[in-house]
Amino acid sequence: MKAFTVSKAVTALLLAGLVLLPLYSQLSGNIFILTLFTRIIILALAAASLNLIMGFGGMMSFGHAAYLGIGGYAVGMLAQEGVGSGFIQFPVALAASAIYALVIGALSLRTRGVYFIMITLAFAQMAYYVASGLARYGGDDGLTIYKRSDFSGLIDLGNRVQFYYLCLACLFGVIFVIWRIVNSRFGLVVQGLRSNEQRMQAIGFPAKRYQLVCFVISGTMCGLAGALLANNTDFVSPAVMYWTRSGDLMVMVILGGMGTLFGPVMGAVVFLLLEEFLSQITEYWALIMGPLLLLIVLFGRGGIMGALGRAGRG
Repeated sequence: MKAFTVSKAVTALLLAGLVLLPLYSQLSGNIFILTLFTRIIILALAAASLNLIMGFGGMMSFGHAAYLGIGGYAVGMLAQEGVGSGFIQFPVALAASAIYALVIGALSLRTRGVYFIMITLAFAQMAYYVASGLARYGGDDGLTIYKRSDFSGLIDLGNRVQFYYLCLACLFGVIFVIWRIVNSRFGLVVQGLRSNEQRMQAIGFPAKRYQLVCFVISGTMCGLAGALLANNTDFVSPAVMYWTRSGDLMVMVILGGMGTLFGPVMGAVVFLLLEEFLSQITEYWALIMGPLLLLIVLFGRGGIMGALGRAGRG
């Protein structure tokens, strides 16, 4: 009971801090912290979507950042062609991500283990190189978005505070959907397939069908993060789909705690704050970050959420 209280208390403090952050930003005059945490929240959403298939479903996708790029390019390309309505851009971003996830899932789920990892990586790299070759939309240089998505006055994405709360609402919405999925009959089957796929098939569950639906839901959620990221940076480039970004998302999930509801949010906050802090100290910050994360993974089984549980039991 104590372990439960500790983990829930820390999670509640984190969520309360995220909700009240714009107030602190306005009172202190620190605009940068609001910009930083807007990015953190968007990538936390992407990490949470990866956790659905990796933590709960046991599908180790190493190409999840592809959906970030697809969602972002859907917004950028439509804006480039004069379609600025968010009511069109966001559904297109979600649909494009879902279709790509359906294609990748239908092919990659025929394999398992390291082969599954490599196929998802290969598809992400394909998306990266296709985006790099789109000369009309910036190619390697990326695409500048001159006007953010327009929601007909319902919400102004050009307003930092309104955009921050939109991103936070999307994060909370995605976490709620994941919670409902995980605790549904569908989610229990997916978790059962992670534990023992052969046994689940033996009792009559179509394993690949359940896994594919879960895979598509995860990709669609990440496409939403991509659409938000494009609006946040006013820019989208092929680099957002590169394999290293997928690796970052995996680290966030593992760092926070795979298979936990708020673990990816914890992981994203810690990872990106460490990145920001170390990058201000030295340009070789990655040499410090790498061993530090390795130690956490080796000796912090279960990530941050697991550590909180052990601290409570202690």
